[in-house]
Order: sequence, then structure tokens, then C-alpha cells
Amino acid sequence: MTETAVTDLPGLTTAGSKSEQAYQAVKARIVEGSYSPGYRLVLAAIAKDLGFSVVPVREAIRRLEAEGLVKFERNVGATVSGIDPTEYLYTMQTLSIVEGAATALSAPLIGEADIARARAVNEEMRECLEHFDPVRFTRLNQDFHSVLFEHCPNPHILDLVHRGWNRLASLRSSTFRFVPGRARASVDEHEALLQLIEASADADEIEKAARRHRSATLDAYLSQAKTV
Repeated sequence: MTETAVTDLPGLTTAGSKSEQAYQAVKARIVEGSYSPGYRLVLAAIAKDLGFSVVPVREAIRRLEAEGLVKFERNVGATVSGIDPTEYLYTMQTLSIVEGAATALSAPLIGEADIARARAVNEEMRECLEHFDPVRFTRLNQDFHSVLFEHCPNPHILDLVHRGWNRLASLRSSTFRFVPGRARASVDEHEALLQLIEASADADEIEKAARRHRSATLDAYLSQAKTV
């Protein structure tokens, strides 16, 4: 493969050094689930796939190890890390609190156009249930919630929400991959949230509903993890 062909690969752009390109490509495959937990990362094979030498790929793998996405196992080499249930627990608990607050503060500022946009995204999520794609569903889920919290007038709370979502991405949290049954209930809860906002419900009621929604996904994941 020539190096000009690497731009055809998912998650890879021509921006940055070869090490940066390799990092972005491998990380994208981990996040989207192409490289699942436990997947062995053979440097030579990845380098050949990307059209690079092994050196930038090795540098990329080291960066991903520092981020916790990759680990080294004796007699095995580099493998994709599993989701740390403790980190996921803390991230979701924190996000349920700050996102609930952000949604409640945003509610009075959410207009009809915002509601329509959020409802359209939620309908896409409902359609996605028929031929379930957890990665696409997760992206749409973030788009939906962004509409609900993006008008938050408190920049500090909003920053914490963004940090929480970024942390979920680093944990490769397409949670719905592990608890696909949760997806349908999530869509219904989205509609309930929109109806509360449309009805100008009390801020506490909206915040509690948003927190319950986030906590329900966490509970479903933790329940599933106990059975594995």
C-alpha cells in the first residue's frame, strides 16, 4: 500500500506527523469498536495496513497506553484495554449530576427550534433501533443531549459536562454495545424529557428526570457487568 492510500482508512487524515496519523487511526478503531477489548495490536500488521513503518505506530501505541486505551501483557504484547468499570462508574455518576444541572439551567432558554431539532435526532435514534448500530446510536445520543445542555448559562458547569463526555469517549463508551436493550428505553426517556421542557416544568423536576435517565444507563451496564 502506498502512503497516499492511507487517507482512505477510517479515522485517518493527512494532518500531522505519521505518528499523529497512526495515533488517530488506531484510536478511532478502538473507540468505534473495530478493535475490541482484548484485541491484540500487532505493530507490523497495523503499520502495513496504514502504509507506514513500524516506528510511528509504536509511538502511537505508547500514547494510547498512557491514555489507558492500550495495555501490555507478558507474552502477548499490546492489547486493547477493557473498560474499567470503576472509572465508568465515577464518570457516569459525575455526568449525571452536572448534566442534570446543565439541562435544568438550559431548559428556560430552549426554544421551539431546539425542541424540533432534538426530537428529529431522537426519531433517528428510534429508526436506528431496527438495525441496531451502537456506534451511530451513541453519536446520535450525544447530539440529542447537546441540544438540551448547550444553552447552559453557567460556563463552569458546561465545561464539566464536556469533560464528562470526553471521558466517556476515552472509555470507548458505546455503552449500548453492551446493553442494547437499554437503547429503546433511552429513546422513550428522551421524549419524556422534551415534554417536560415544553411544559415549562419545574427546574428540579427536569434535573431529576435528566439524572434518572443517565443513572438508568449506568445501572443497566453495572447489572450486565455482574453477570459476565
